[in-house]
Amino acid sequence: MLSAAVIVLVLILMVAVMNAAWIYQRSAGNSGWIDVFWTFGTGAAGMLAALAPAPGEALPAARQVVAAAIILVWALRLGGYIARRVATSSEDARYLRFRTEWGARYQRTLYLFVMPQAVISAVLCISIMVAARRPVESLDLRDFLGIAILIIAIAGEALADAQLAAFKKGGSPKGSVCDVGLWAWSRHPNYFFEWFGWLAWPVIGLELAQPVTWMTLFAPIVMFGVLRFLTGVPPLEQTMIASRGDAYRAYQARTSIFFPLPPKHGV
Repeated sequence: MLSAAVIVLVLILMVAVMNAAWIYQRSAGNSGWIDVFWTFGTGAAGMLAALAPAPGEALPAARQVVAAAIILVWALRLGGYIARRVATSSEDARYLRFRTEWGARYQRTLYLFVMPQAVISAVLCISIMVAARRPVESLDLRDFLGIAILIIAIAGEALADAQLAAFKKGGSPKGSVCDVGLWAWSRHPNYFFEWFGWLAWPVIGLELAQPVTWMTLFAPIVMFGVLRFLTGVPPLEQTMIASRGDAYRAYQARTSIFFPLPPKHGV
């Protein structure tokens, strides 16, 4: 069910991808390309983890093909979106803030920031591999629930992105905060739905009686930690407070930080 050799190969692949990402962003002058490389690289590594035949099997099973399709669709949707944004916009606010904070140490510190992401990808691929090899021959309801979770996640993230884009184009006063649609229920609905999609792996693969399948929980746990406490919410919150001031503080007071919840009225 779990192949150490494949995980090592995945880690080597992602180390190479993230080194290429760091080198490319230096020449491009835009560190947002790091996110593009990570997304497409994780998609490729996830497909490798999903499709690697189990010992004694010549071809991947149907569930492995489904798992590979899920991670491929995820990578194409998210990677394509980020690539278009990076190619047509100024550098992401998070990286601009890092440039200011790290100063002359920016590139060296950024490298140390980038490389652990290869390890994160390898951990995510463990969940993908274990889920893809759940020992049930034919596809069942849980596989289709996993697909449904991915569809909901992609639709929710796309809706949040569209609502934010419409707000920015709507002629709102400078310094105002997007608090319409999903953004009225969560300060980071795009991050929430990104995390939600990773719940597909325990839904597909978790078997309480088989402890090894508990590794499918790595994906949602790790992604929640990364998005909520590391590279997602914290730097963006700091940037928004710096640029929006009291307007964003008021938004913080009435709106859930991550999980969508009804806004607090009168705050």
